[in-house]
Amino acid sequence: MKRPPTLHFNDRAVILSPAGKIEGYIVQDAADVLENWGLRPKISENALCDEGRFSGSVKQRLSDLQNAFDDPLIKLILCSRGGYGMIHLIEKLNFSEIRKNPKWVVGYSDITSLHAALQTHGIASLHGPMAQHFSDEGAGDISVRYTKSILAGQPVKYRIPVGNNFPLNRKGSARGRLFGGNLSVFCSLLGSKYLKIPRGGILFIEDIGEAPYRVDRMIYQLKLAGIFRKINGLIVGQFTGYEEDNLMYAPLHQSIWEAVNEYDFPVCFNFPAGHVRLNFPLLMGATAILRVENDFSSFVQ
Repeated sequence: MKRPPTLHFNDRAVILSPAGKIEGYIVQDAADVLENWGLRPKISENALCDEGRFSGSVKQRLSDLQNAFDDPLIKLILCSRGGYGMIHLIEKLNFSEIRKNPKWVVGYSDITSLHAALQTHGIASLHGPMAQHFSDEGAGDISVRYTKSILAGQPVKYRIPVGNNFPLNRKGSARGRLFGGNLSVFCSLLGSKYLKIPRGGILFIEDIGEAPYRVDRMIYQLKLAGIFRKINGLIVGQFTGYEEDNLMYAPLHQSIWEAVNEYDFPVCFNFPAGHVRLNFPLLMGATAILRVENDFSSFVQ
């Protein structure tokens, strides 16, 4: 798995919108942060287009992303937001140039499908904050600062206190290639050529706005597909924007725990990544080491 080169002063970056539409001031705020990092950002031609819920037609969105893939001078692609629409582009993209010259791709949520596709071509990418987060929280935000440090070549090292709210963690250590992302998007790729499950990998999942019964259905989809028999560890990020369902057999986190209870890999709940302010960036496709202890969990890449 190729890790893109470390970013340096004056490197070129592009902000583009491969999925949902976004307001211009948000993208400009993100460009200002990148410029303050010492980069040379530009906003892609169609990043601010508006076609229904999308940031332009498939042709426009594909053009921006393909041009960024193919331009050897661009070192960073920051997706402005997720939403929905990346799935329209995956089978139309040509990955030949980015395989020759890997570059950073940053995003999460609907961008999960792009991360997965990049992994099938041997390229690591960054699951992390996008333009909205940059605009809302600013350059001093901890998730933004972690993103900057990783792009600058620093290792990923997190130590997460367990606290009293998540007694469902299962202790242990795991080493493997990190994969996954948004649970619903990830499940939509199962059975396609754009998703390869690494044997002995570490699976990360998060989601927003999904009812507990739908999360339960997706977790069992992974189970029936044999995913849990192949992995060395599970990281459960933030599940937000839902209400517990009293008609379900268990609360959402408990239902995940029950679905994987028969396996012996370590499980880390409440990891600070997902549709939240503490959205710590993760190197998708890169080897990771997960340790789950009584009082803390650690994650290193």
